[in-house]
Amino acid sequence: MFLTAMKSLPLIVIFSTIFFMQGCFCKYIVRNIREVAETYPTKYDNIDVGSILASERLLKNYMNCLLDKGPCSPDGQLLRQYLPDALQSECSKCSEKQKKIAGTVLSNLLQNHKDYWQQLLNKYDTDGSFLKKHRGFAAGEAEDYSDLDEARK
Repeated sequence: MFLTAMKSLPLIVIFSTIFFMQGCFCKYIVRNIREVAETYPTKYDNIDVGSILASERLLKNYMNCLLDKGPCSPDGQLLRQYLPDALQSECSKCSEKQKKIAGTVLSNLLQNHKDYWQQLLNKYDTDGSFLKKHRGFAAGEAEDYSDLDEARK
């Protein structure tokens, strides 16, 4: 009986190893699927945001898209779809590149296009939570958006 058990031991080890590896592989796949589902698409991460911000026409088109005042390009549609969640979650699902782009855009709007900035806040930050998270000042103090400037570096 002992010899029979010894002969089947390698088979048990092999099967146990296979089942263990399958379990690990399945966990790896599930974890990676969750990670992918928890990030925004990176399809447009290489867009030249500087040229958009430098062009009044392009910037106006994007703003009209985001504010539901005009048609959207495919990348504009994607941005409009994810912007509310990105603002609420502090861009937690953004890639590093998307965070830098967001910092560049927000900083530019604050410095050069306060009217667009205010319109975006009116639409996407109706309860003021985004401003509360990023202002870092009490009522009556000077505005401080330095954390947004840091994001674009």
